[in-house]
Amino acid sequence: MPEYSEHQKRIIKDYYRSLDRIMLARLQDLVGELYLADSDKKRDRLWTRIHKALVNLKIKPALVEHIMEARDPKILAANLEDWLRSAK
Repeated sequence: MPEYSEHQKRIIKDYYRSLDRIMLARLQDLVGELYLADSDKKRDRLWTRIHKALVNLKIKPALVEHIMEARDPKILAANLEDWLRSAK
């Protein structure tokens, strides 16, 4: 393990403290990409990444299952809006 300076330790600590907000922002980007996707193959890859992000955010499994079964960007966007509101 390398030795980190105090400055580096603070940056690492801040990153992990903000990880949920970072993941929500990334999920926001994925929703935007989903709306712009022009092929089914690309949409499938995006939904796979979205599923992984939802699991990493520890979203309730029943809700993850519902979102993944519906595969509707509007449902995902509505839930994401709620999560972003509660994260502030």
